[in-house]
Amino acid sequence: MVSGPPRREEAPRDGLESRARPDDPGAREDAGNGPTNAPDPNAPLRMGALEGVTSMAMNPTADVSPSPASPASEGQPQPASAASRAAVLAYGIFAYVLFFATFLYLIGFVGGFVVPKTLDSGVVGQSGPLATAILINVLCLGVFGIQHTIMARPAFKRAWTKIIPAAAERSTFVLVTSVILIATVWLWQPLPEVVWHVEGPVAWLLLGISFLGWGVVLASTFIIDHFDLFGLRQTVTYALGREYVAPRFKEILFYRWVRHPLMVGFLIAFWSTPHMTQSHLLFAVTCTAYILVGVRIEEKTLVELHGEDYEQYRRRVRGLLPIPRRMS
Repeated sequence: MVSGPPRREEAPRDGLESRARPDDPGAREDAGNGPTNAPDPNAPLRMGALEGVTSMAMNPTADVSPSPASPASEGQPQPASAASRAAVLAYGIFAYVLFFATFLYLIGFVGGFVVPKTLDSGVVGQSGPLATAILINVLCLGVFGIQHTIMARPAFKRAWTKIIPAAAERSTFVLVTSVILIATVWLWQPLPEVVWHVEGPVAWLLLGISFLGWGVVLASTFIIDHFDLFGLRQTVTYALGREYVAPRFKEILFYRWVRHPLMVGFLIAFWSTPHMTQSHLLFAVTCTAYILVGVRIEEKTLVELHGEDYEQYRRRVRGLLPIPRRMS
């Protein structure tokens, strides 16, 4: 796990530091979609939105122990009990393990190997007419997109963390994502026709590029902070009774080339296949449409949160295409 560079000793600027406070559960966007801070490539940045796909946001937990200088009064929140902290930790571990298993299954589901059910598994026409199968598939992916769009918004997080512990917010996002993906795999309907099929060296090349895409996705999560992105770090910190400190992030590796490397990795993985069926094509087209719309929504939120800092980053680094911009 990348821990990030230490905070620089300088006065906060009107932008990221003054807008994204570490005690505001909704101050930061879903991690995975790129850095959200300073225009200096060597300056530490807070994590941005997710991935995401990968919209994915990290909410600070409250300090679970009262200040030694200020004894707990009747109006102060009391420290969480050991049982409560243990329950949140168990919840976080469960959500993380389930999501990671689902992610690994998704690789086989999209690629068409190893797992028992893939994009092309099943009896064509079992659910009825072709239009019905298409509708079911699009609805499944649509629910995933709506969930990511709503639960990644700061306003939703602020409201949601009034109901659940802030330490469990990210784990809940991850858990709901896993449930939707599992339901999508279960309900997915195969479509009959083959769009393209290649064999030999070209097939192996396309398969290798697809694995490269999945590798970019996974590597991008560690550049951000893998265990924070998927909620495990928040629950561990809470269970230990420590104050949550947001990870720091440097504009390094993929994030110097594109602002949303997680999404680029998914696009590579979805489209690089030696055997493209109508099922796979529908999946790839729908996910691509969501990514293109989702990053635009995400970018607006990031600009609102971080102002000119993120605007400068946008002017220097492209969103999805790793093509250098001409600097004026």
